[in-house]
Amino acid sequence: MKTLAYIICYLIYPFSFLFPRSSRRLAFGSYRGGFSDNSKYLFIYVVEHYRDLDCCWLSVNRKTIQYVRSLGLPAYWVLSPIGAWKALRAKYWFVNSYSSDIMYCLSGNATIVNLWHGVGLKRCEFNITNGALAERYVKQTFKERFYHPESFRKPDYLLTSTPFQTRMFASAFRVPVDKCLELGYPRNAILTKSKETVRQFVERYEPKTTFDLIDNIQQYSKVYVYMPTWRDSQKNVFAQHMDLCQLSQVLAAQNAVLLLKPHPNTVVDSIYQADNLILLDRTIDIYGVLPFTDVLITDYSSILYDYLLIPDKQVILYLYDYDEYVRERDFYYPFDENVVGKRVTTFENLVKVIKEGDYYMKENDRAIILSKFWGKTIEMDSCKEILRRIK
Repeated sequence: MKTLAYIICYLIYPFSFLFPRSSRRLAFGSYRGGFSDNSKYLFIYVVEHYRDLDCCWLSVNRKTIQYVRSLGLPAYWVLSPIGAWKALRAKYWFVNSYSSDIMYCLSGNATIVNLWHGVGLKRCEFNITNGALAERYVKQTFKERFYHPESFRKPDYLLTSTPFQTRMFASAFRVPVDKCLELGYPRNAILTKSKETVRQFVERYEPKTTFDLIDNIQQYSKVYVYMPTWRDSQKNVFAQHMDLCQLSQVLAAQNAVLLLKPHPNTVVDSIYQADNLILLDRTIDIYGVLPFTDVLITDYSSILYDYLLIPDKQVILYLYDYDEYVRERDFYYPFDENVVGKRVTTFENLVKVIKEGDYYMKENDRAIILSKFWGKTIEMDSCKEILRRIK
């Protein structure tokens, strides 16, 4: 059945080049058919500020369409006649990963603007040299090409942040440097807004559960958030290396809470429950919540660089499997030279650091990393600049 669907897709694809596309029509989509990440924030911005443009959210997921429409925003099921028509007539497609965020077989002659979903150090796409995706990007087997044509379709524009990041991403996506837009990420704008502005945004565009979560964590003296990266060979690994019962006791003594946020690809069947441990749904948009936290606990995740944009926040790098991880997923740039935060390699040390509050970083160290990864984009209105460059 899957193979038949792809054959049909390949038969449709050539006809998508026949439709005239209008530069005043914009289509937006995200991975797994969700409503998320940079394309979500850019879409909301365009709807609010460019009423003369015909823009819409497109998805293969009917529930996503229902939710976006409930917000009063234009959205269409891409498999419907009107959804397909919107996709075929839009000149600009804004996606977070690939043309498949909307639908590959309808992308002929569309200008793909890949907003991507994270700066960082790890090799990705055609920079990969080993690991689970080597079959696709190194060996480029027929099977991988057949089932993942979107990965081999170069974006017309790629969103980056600084020359330091552009060098890495230009080679990863095989696009010229002059097609990389060093304009920062739309999703990060919310991180530097006042808490009242963030609350208003969350109340308008997020589920009530997210707004309630923000209210709930305000009762605690300190809010930690644990956000580890995705591990290609460990889709079920999340907090097994932590004694959550012990951690809960430490947090309770400080009137603190820990938000546990799995990567969207991670499968979490069950986890220790306590009043000061909150397991967040994988699909929650964490960006509206981060300004209300105090300390990020992460590892090799690109969330580090986004979190540093929020003033007066601290970071703990919990690197319990460093040697194993770098064998599985190598880095484009040296890890040690391009991160900031308190580093711990064992759970015992993690507990000790939390107990003692020994995680405050030097502001100069933060400034160096921010300059390297975000540079001038810190002062930019990313959404406005993206639209200006494209127009």
